[in-house]
Amino acid sequence: MAFALFALVFLVLAAWMAPLRAAPVSTEDLLADKTPGVTAQAAQFPIGAEVYTRYCAACHETGAGRAPARIILSNMTPEMIHAALTTGAMQAQGGALSEEQKVQVSQHLSGIAMGSRASLPPAAMCTGARARFDINQPPAFAGWGLDHADTHSVTSAQAGINRANVGKLKLKWAFGFPGATRARSQPALGGGAIFVGSHGGMVYALDRETGCVRWQFDATAEVRTGIVLSPWRAGDTGARPLAFFGDWQGNAYAVEAFTGKLVWKVRADQHPAAVITATPVLWQDTLYVAISSLEEAAAATPGYVCCTFRGSMLALDARTGAERWRKWLVDQPVPQAGGKHMGPSGLPVWAGMAVDTARQRLIIGTGGNYSRPTTRLTDSIVALDLATGDVVWDFQLIKDDAWNVDCVTPDPDQCPVDAGPDYNFGTGAALARGKDGRDYVVNSSKAGIAFALDAATGAVKWTERLGRGGMAGGTHFGIATVDGRLIVPISDMPDGTKNPLEPRPGIHALDIVTGTSLWQAPAPQVCEGRPFCLPGYSGAISVTPELLFAGSDDGFLRIYDVATGKVLWETDTMRDFATVNGVAAKGGAMSGGAAPIADHGQLVVSSGYGFVTKMPGNVLLVFEPE
Repeated sequence: MAFALFALVFLVLAAWMAPLRAAPVSTEDLLADKTPGVTAQAAQFPIGAEVYTRYCAACHETGAGRAPARIILSNMTPEMIHAALTTGAMQAQGGALSEEQKVQVSQHLSGIAMGSRASLPPAAMCTGARARFDINQPPAFAGWGLDHADTHSVTSAQAGINRANVGKLKLKWAFGFPGATRARSQPALGGGAIFVGSHGGMVYALDRETGCVRWQFDATAEVRTGIVLSPWRAGDTGARPLAFFGDWQGNAYAVEAFTGKLVWKVRADQHPAAVITATPVLWQDTLYVAISSLEEAAAATPGYVCCTFRGSMLALDARTGAERWRKWLVDQPVPQAGGKHMGPSGLPVWAGMAVDTARQRLIIGTGGNYSRPTTRLTDSIVALDLATGDVVWDFQLIKDDAWNVDCVTPDPDQCPVDAGPDYNFGTGAALARGKDGRDYVVNSSKAGIAFALDAATGAVKWTERLGRGGMAGGTHFGIATVDGRLIVPISDMPDGTKNPLEPRPGIHALDIVTGTSLWQAPAPQVCEGRPFCLPGYSGAISVTPELLFAGSDDGFLRIYDVATGKVLWETDTMRDFATVNGVAAKGGAMSGGAAPIADHGQLVVSSGYGFVTKMPGNVLLVFEPE
């Protein structure tokens, strides 16, 4: 059974690597176990081959438990695999291996000797005028959703790309992320620079004209959130703006935007599985941080008592990182019947957030429970008071949704009874005005159901099924709104579950007031002969009043006419690129939260999503009209 699911992956391997929690295995023991199936690389790295075959192949060769396919691991550097086993998401399992065994399995999986990447070209650092930030260029956008309402919309004038010149777009430069198989951090623009995080944990400030590096900051783990810049006034010579982001180990950061110097770093949640996947939101002098986790995957580990993570929202002083308030979204877990598991648990917040400035509310989307009992705020849109974190209103799309990764293992003893359907929100809600002049909160979820709520009360105005939905179907990362239209991308990738509905990958435009369909654009069928290619759109999108920018899981970047759904321009990013920093790079699937964004005549695009069964890549592309 294929489990081609979107998820947080590395801790999933705990289900199959449970023996590593025991006493460390010796090299001699590994070599004595002649398990079949070792690849041709076994001769070069025999110890690594045995570690992989004995403890890892059960997932990576079958796709079980959401593990990424072996071909995706082969696109990683040995240093990245080694880091995952030592300081990253797999450190609990890797800690039982000797250092030699970790090195060897990293080399075996990548097919490259440790240290080989030391020959990579040094970072292409900017010099002279290219190294200086322009104080006359304040941040172009407020955050991940491009504005505080999370609309993913910019004006045609600001974009500088329109129906007249879209056909003239040409690649200006490409930047390769070293040692990466995915590019999913939403870039921020300001000061004449592009600020972006990376799979390798490096955050870069790149010169917009040339792609040279103004500064780079090494975070503890992958930075998949977008970068948020604090605003400044054009020409303010005293401006000291900050750049905010979160990492894969649950750390929130503030660094100086013009130097990359660390100002503060906060562990946002002490739970060992806590991560930050949603881009923080800056409003006035407060940074709002959403907490997600990898514990739904750890639940698959034999003997693990599931589950203890509690989703929460954290408000921090933007200048100091001091906590102002925290809102827990689920009660403290306690032992349940027979002590076999803990509950309630879960409710991660891993999507974008919107700020309703008129009503002083923060609008978030939640995930499901990891264990029973289920709770009220699962799979919900929730409006919180900006000053206190108190719940003002909530709308629950799916009730009774309890699920964890143990539900897809051969021995699902930690899977909740009547589990699923795992239809939570990975897409941030948007605050948008309809053509009737009223404010609505709009969104779509993995269920493939779009909807509109009254912004003041949370009352449902309409719902509309657009896709089949599924654990990996429906809408994943980003809707967009413009001029009374709601634009919804649909993935509907297969997830191995039975579903009576047919998949409907593509893009839909709806009237915000009524939910009436304005147009539909089915996903082109171009995947024949392209390994790991999928039709459909699971990544974030962006719009202007004229254009829709959408990257697809098939590797194509397409620009649509936002009024008709007609494709005006497209380019295939699944190819090799010559990069300004000399790093070998190629594009792939475009998924995750990094929407293509247009600003002042440039289109900035991230390509590559080597996650589960999607096409890997490691490139940032900048296009301009000729």
